[in-house]
Amino acid sequence: MKKDDFIKELENIGISINDTQLEQLDKYYELLIEWNKKMNLTGITLKEDVYLKHFYDSATLNKIIDLNSVDSLCDIGTGAGFPGIVLKILFPNLKITLVDSLNKRINFLNEVISILKLNNINTICARAEEYSIDNREIYDVVTARAVASLPILLEYSVPLVSVNGYFIAMKSDVSEELKIISNCEKKLDFILESKEEFYLPFENSFRTLVKFKKLKNTNKIFPRKYNEIKKHPL
Repeated sequence: MKKDDFIKELENIGISINDTQLEQLDKYYELLIEWNKKMNLTGITLKEDVYLKHFYDSATLNKIIDLNSVDSLCDIGTGAGFPGIVLKILFPNLKITLVDSLNKRINFLNEVISILKLNNINTICARAEEYSIDNREIYDVVTARAVASLPILLEYSVPLVSVNGYFIAMKSDVSEELKIISNCEKKLDFILESKEEFYLPFENSFRTLVKFKKLKNTNKIFPRKYNEIKKHPL
């Protein structure tokens, strides 16, 4: 994806980008490639591919929720900062928390935040299930991009979402996963509000955004440990 195409495709999903933000994304790309030489951040390294498969793909969250109207967002399993860093650049109004379990990735994210001079964004080195125990119902939106199956993601993420807030999963095809979440809906007190399916431009990879609304306070027994969830899913 060339830069002109990137700008145009962002406009198609309701996002305007200025020169400062473009410069920040360029610098982000340079840092990603530099750090990728010493640690595994991404297998996608060509600039046009990064702009399509990471930067634009991250921005598509705006297809299912108006991010200009959101105050706080938590990115679970952020990895190299997708979608969290990209969303912070495109929507400076957002207060963002990036959660990842690997300290080396957190060090990279802190470097990006410092060099790009991003404000109101912080990093947490923790497993998602641990972080959500003591940080219940504090975010308007929680999101995760290609992290785990929906039943696991929901149990980790819904407790973090404020009442009437949203968890939005960024996935490929989730048709099979959606068939097995009925018990999760009942026990975690949320509903599937909407789903957006689309193809990435140019490359045509299939994508799905699934938006869940938190209805009321989450049962305090959740979330459970990962191994327990795997053995005994809801």
